[in-house]
This record gives sequence, C-alpha cells and structure tokens, in this order.
Amino acid sequence: MTHVATLVCDPALPVLTGDMLRRASEVLTREYATRESLGRQPPPRWLAQNIAADIFFEPRPTADAKGIANKVHAALDNAALDVIVQKAQGRRKKLLLADMDSTMIGQECIDELAAEIGKLAYVAAITERAMRGDIAFEPALRERVALLKGLDRATILRVIANKITVTLGGRALVLTMRANGAHTVLVSGGFSVFTSVIADRIGFHEHRANELLFGEDGRLSGLVAEPVLGKDAKLAALEQLREKHGLSTEETLAVGDGANDLAMLEAAGLGIAFHAKPKVAAVAHARIDHGDLTALLYVQGYQRQEIVTDPPRQPDEPLVKLSPP
Repeated sequence: MTHVATLVCDPALPVLTGDMLRRASEVLTREYATRESLGRQPPPRWLAQNIAADIFFEPRPTADAKGIANKVHAALDNAALDVIVQKAQGRRKKLLLADMDSTMIGQECIDELAAEIGKLAYVAAITERAMRGDIAFEPALRERVALLKGLDRATILRVIANKITVTLGGRALVLTMRANGAHTVLVSGGFSVFTSVIADRIGFHEHRANELLFGEDGRLSGLVAEPVLGKDAKLAALEQLREKHGLSTEETLAVGDGANDLAMLEAAGLGIAFHAKPKVAAVAHARIDHGDLTALLYVQGYQRQEIVTDPPRQPDEPLVKLSPP
C-alpha cells in the first residue's frame, strides 16, 4: 500500500476507538481505493492504544491527501482527533526544523517580556496580527523590540525561568528523532537569549534566532541585529541544512504555527501546522489541532514503545537551572 492515514488524538484524552478505525477504513476503501487494491487493504495498526493508529491504503492517482484527511475526519463526526494522510514510504524524517514560540513552548517570548513593563496588551496585539499574516513580520518585530528598551538581562532570565514552559511531547519528539539519526534545529523569529536555553532544555542539536542588542549599561537598546530572521530566513535555514546533511526534500520535517513559518512548512517534505493560525493550517501539508508534539512521532510511524521519554513533568513546570547565555 502506497499511502497511510494516521489518526492521532491528545494522549491526555485518548478518544480513538476500534470503531472509529473501522469507519475510517470504510471511507478510505469506498471513496478512494483503486479497484486493484480492493480486498488487499491490511487491518489498521495501533501505534498507541486509543491514541494513535495507522491505516494503509492505495488511493486513486487523482486523490488529494488533505481532501482525504478532511473526508475521514468528517466521517468520524469531527471527533477530537487529527487525521494526517501521506505517502507511506519515507515517513521517518532525518531533519527537523521547529518553530519555538507557541510551538515548542507554550508562550510568545516577546509578549512575556512586554508584560514585565506593562505593555502586554499592545505588544500581544501586534504579535497576533503578525502571526496571522495580517502585517509583515520584520517591521512588526522591530516595533515591538523598540518598546522593550531599557529592560535588563536579569529580568529576561527571570522570565525564562518563571514564565516559559515546554510544550508537552516536545522533548520526546526531539530525543526520539535524535536517537534515530535525525538532526534537530530550533529556528525562531524570537530571540537567541531564549533559544539558547530552550534548545538545550529540549535537546536540539542547534538553534537559530534573532539577537537582541544590549547597551553598555547591560540593558536592551531597543534594537535587534539585522537582518531580522523571519519567513525567508527560516526557509533558507531549511535549504542550507538539507544541503549540508545531504538530504532530499522528502527527508525533512518542519513544524510551526505562524505566518512566518509558512515558507518553511511548504518547502519541507512534511510541513505540519501545530495548533496553528487559520491561514497556516489551511496551507500546510498537515495539521495537528488536538494532539501534543508526540503526534509528530506517530505521524512518522513510531510506536509508543519506541518513544524516548523523560521522567513525567507537569505541563506548567517552568524551565529551571538556567545560566546566562
């Protein structure tokens, strides 16, 4: 079978049932299977009981992966689970590029800094518009950074320690892909003072982000180093790393939630919109609206027992044991 439909839900709400898999299989057979493949479709395969499963099938050449996923989801009464359809061959990726804010962590770092100086509402509104793609990312970033002028490094480190939390499944995603030979990169339109800590905490090989400029007094100057790392820079990072590691496009995976991730998501072998803005979810190859970041492992065909995990952590547990970058 050339294609696979992966059904996955939030591990904290394991709603996937055998009946759902049966109904999904019927849709795939009735609506999309080729005449030659009828009767040869293997039974669904559990990746994690009641959390994730694969259904292999042979679609007609004209079938659209996103259209198939939407049809299956609708047949399941739009249950709280995600459906991702892709080619079965080459599912396990060798390069991961991941956005940071609202993807690998639960916050927007610049908004958390703005909260420290009483400007959260104003800055967060700009952030939201930029992430939706309503305004250009680069000038929006410069405008927000200017408002942070005078903030000291100690305050930034305190924000990282007390306000920033890693998204559930993030460390498992990175550690499992690393254990299977993939190169992992945190690439952010945010700031290196954050990515340097967060990349180390999660386990990424490397990180790329914008650099906040400090004055001689050790406080933010209100400026960011040029050029600003935005949509084009994220795409360039994907292309450079793919070439550096001798990989094909199909061997790459990108994940993000905002408009500045779009070019990277479209250019990857598999681009996943993770709890993303509507414009991003509409364009990406696939979307995760319900699962945590372990969904990206199940999409690659990993079974639960293959996932590398840390000791259990609480979803709101802050980053700890920080040192200045």
